[in-house]
Amino acid sequence: MDNETLKAFERLLEIMNELRAKCPWDKSQTMESLRKLTIEETYELADAIIEGNMDEIKKELGDLMLHIVFYAKIGEEKGAFNMKDVLDNIIKKLIYRHPHVFGQTNVADAEEVKERWEDLKLKEGNKSVLGGLPKTLPAMIKANRIQDKVRSVGFDWDKREQVFDKIEEEIAELKEEINKNNDSAIEKEFGDVLFSVINAARLYGVDPETALEKTNRKFIKRFLYLEDQTIKKGKDLRKMNLEQMDAIWEEAKKFDKD
Repeated sequence: MDNETLKAFERLLEIMNELRAKCPWDKSQTMESLRKLTIEETYELADAIIEGNMDEIKKELGDLMLHIVFYAKIGEEKGAFNMKDVLDNIIKKLIYRHPHVFGQTNVADAEEVKERWEDLKLKEGNKSVLGGLPKTLPAMIKANRIQDKVRSVGFDWDKREQVFDKIEEEIAELKEEINKNNDSAIEKEFGDVLFSVINAARLYGVDPETALEKTNRKFIKRFLYLEDQTIKKGKDLRKMNLEQMDAIWEEAKKFDKD
């Protein structure tokens, strides 16, 4: 890291000290009050990454960095930890969990790194390979992380194509419960279908959260086109039948490709 970067980080720490001492809003903040704002900033960064907007990514990373410094300042005031403690902790963890970089261990590929990572976490005191998953993590992300973690100990399909048999099996069970009008079982089977589809995405190197978000945005863009064209043609969307809407929808798909 060059001196200019170190000076910039030092200046940020100085600014936080000043804000905490002089700004009424900054002085009133607690870790609890910052929590929801940190979550919001994280999602804003995720949006920028999906959009591939490097300027926004840079901006949102700065916002998150501010939050990290803010938490460290509050921790220092409480006598619990300071910014150096935070940095020392992550440095120690990174060195310990990368013996193939900072030690004599050899690894074949990234997959073996992940497997060794989980082994090291167990040695650190985690009672399960699933330990450490945040309870409030969004369900789709959590499912993907669960599947990724259990793979590290060999709990996975021998061949990834086998997952599609599982998906078909789960869909068949879902249809069976739908035919029985068994509401509680329908919810369970829907969950099983989604879990299996997420598993398939993982096996084929697709992040399901990113894939679904891109589809959401594509749908929104096409539906906005549908609404816009309907207004231009002097029609009311609510009075159109599905066939009429579908014709404009096909236009939207062509427009989207162009």
